[in-house]
Amino acid sequence: MLTTEDLALLERVAGAVVKRGMAAPATVFLESLGPMNFLGSQALYFLTPIVEWAFQAKEVEQVARLLERRDTISRLIAIIETKSASQTSPQAPPGASAQ
Repeated sequence: MLTTEDLALLERVAGAVVKRGMAAPATVFLESLGPMNFLGSQALYFLTPIVEWAFQAKEVEQVARLLERRDTISRLIAIIETKSASQTSPQAPPGASAQ
């Protein structure tokens, strides 16, 4: 079961991913990580010095711990997709002029 703190952290991670325009690559990465989620979480520990520019070391460790669980990956993908969809503004139909 994910705690409120865990969900808040996943929301922050998803927000950072979407803000940087990385929703699609992150989703593909996370979906491919599914069968090997434990190895992926261990890779995140290895990449901590690089990822610390966006998150604190404690948060990176918490995300790595969460990614060890398969249900977290699907939850994070869903949050990223939701945030990405809300970031995309509806576009005018072709040929419509803005006045």
